[in-house]
Amino acid sequence: MSVPSDRQRWQQSLTAERNAAALYQALAEADPQAPAAQLYTKLAATESRHAAHWEQRLREAGVSVPAIRLNWRTHVLGWLARRWGPALVLPTLADIERDAGSEYAGDPDRTVQGMARDERGHARMFRALAENTQISGGDVAKLEGRHKAGGNALRAAVLGANDGLLSNFSLIMGVAGAQLAGGSIVVTGLAGLVAGACSMALGEWLSVQSARELYTHQIKIEADELAEAPEEEMEELALIYQAKGLPADEARKLAERLLSDKDNALDTLAREELGIDPDELGGSAWEAAGTSFLLFALGAVIPLLPFFFTSGTRGVLWSAAASAIGLFTIGAAITLMTGRSAFWSGLRQVLIGLAAAAVTYLLGHLVGGHLG
Repeated sequence: MSVPSDRQRWQQSLTAERNAAALYQALAEADPQAPAAQLYTKLAATESRHAAHWEQRLREAGVSVPAIRLNWRTHVLGWLARRWGPALVLPTLADIERDAGSEYAGDPDRTVQGMARDERGHARMFRALAENTQISGGDVAKLEGRHKAGGNALRAAVLGANDGLLSNFSLIMGVAGAQLAGGSIVVTGLAGLVAGACSMALGEWLSVQSARELYTHQIKIEADELAEAPEEEMEELALIYQAKGLPADEARKLAERLLSDKDNALDTLAREELGIDPDELGGSAWEAAGTSFLLFALGAVIPLLPFFFTSGTRGVLWSAAASAIGLFTIGAAITLMTGRSAFWSGLRQVLIGLAAAAVTYLLGHLVGGHLG
């Protein structure tokens, strides 16, 4: 007879499999490209089959099967995939699935061990998609380059807002600790917002622009090599496809076919050998700068807003409360990438932020009192 701990574990496994099936189905519905959509649908069907296994175990143990209830992470990631495409969430899924199948370790049931192998295969699949590698020989050309643009945009958005909130919150608390007037705090907060946002934007612009210039130079070198030694380039491309799992003869035929099209040969080599999308070259430097500016400013304005309406101790308390809510939200959002508890991650973020603000407030109080 099954012990309660077994039943609890089966219910947890059922919930996880149901959420995975729903999320993969959302990816299939969001992706307009047929090969990838078919892949996501197949993954969803596998997860549904796993869920059916745990449903059966619960019934056999005399436990009623709970209704399907998707967690918040599935809803958010599914919405993001439908709104902006699967590429945005693939790196997050690759991180979440990194240890897939480990929860089934030690279970002697052969069916469960097969499920563990499926989960490990899914993890490899998402890593391949997130890293812009290919799934199989038949899908190489079709899937090529399609997930590069998404990158870690979600991670950058969350961390950019976090930088703005935490840095300006600490700055404002330091000034407030020095007992400066409310108007001085507002001016300081605005200066910190603009200075920080401009610094972030400039840094992002330089980073992306430097990457674009480097990619352009690398593609030019590749073009020269293709013109001078096309056979060697074909051999290199064939080796790349072999490393991805294609048999040697298929890899060579695929390389020959792709490089025979002179208009697309350089594009293929850039994507496969260099990992560069020639159409994007890492994205727009101005777009990256503007996004960084807005995200930093969005976070930085949160601790500043209360001081437009109040001042003194009340302003400090309202600023701390608003910042705590913002920090908790950001901490919870980070769990989209880590798969950990939203509550504890949010609470950790709040504690770290309040500790940093307390230190700067105390420092401002001491320095302000000394100068006074």
